[in-house]
Amino acid sequence: MSTDDGDGCTAAMAVTLLSGRCAEAMERAEHACFGISPFNSYFSTARIRELAAWGLERFERVDFFVPDAPSAYTFEALGYAPEKAAWKARRQGQYTRNKIVTALGSLGLADADKRVLGWAELEGNAAFERLHGSGVRRYAEDADFRDACREATGWVLAGKLPAGQAPDAEQVEHAVRYFLAELPLFIDTPAIVGAGTSVFCYHQPPAVLRRLYGRELSWRPAAGQGFAVVAPAVRD
Repeated sequence: MSTDDGDGCTAAMAVTLLSGRCAEAMERAEHACFGISPFNSYFSTARIRELAAWGLERFERVDFFVPDAPSAYTFEALGYAPEKAAWKARRQGQYTRNKIVTALGSLGLADADKRVLGWAELEGNAAFERLHGSGVRRYAEDADFRDACREATGWVLAGKLPAGQAPDAEQVEHAVRYFLAELPLFIDTPAIVGAGTSVFCYHQPPAVLRRLYGRELSWRPAAGQGFAVVAPAVRD
């Protein structure tokens, strides 16, 4: 798959789907939700524009999920005071929103500012609140699910610690709230955005998502939920 990057060049995307159901959602092409991590330098304005152009060409509608406020949990786990962590999360979240709006505006999308799903938009969404609550309860009650969430959280934290240093159990338990805030978008984005199907797109998913979409965990994605690993193809 490819799309014009605006300079007459073609930006090819490598796409890997995690299950047969993901392929069905991709084929229907109703909605795509791109995960945009606030503190990841991978997501430059140019990269977001590239992903957006691909999505707008392929899907009827696209949105961009920014886990802005929940990022504070990760910083608290790394030793920041809650106030400082929340400030960093707000600042970087706004910066990320601005990059998305700029990228979408350059593609001629009139309602670019309405295509961002941050914590402010999701907190008032009934479907998101229901799913988030379900995930938190399942985390407390289901040991296998809890271990999978902790593993994913440990993977995220390890990338933010000095080389060779692993997060301890207390850090993981604190930061897991970030992953639990993301989970509703992996489970049932269609319910959250009012679509029949949706494909969540990200370039580097943790191993737990392969288990999730492989239906190996007790909580399983909704029938219309898909996941695609989407990244610029490596040119020869």
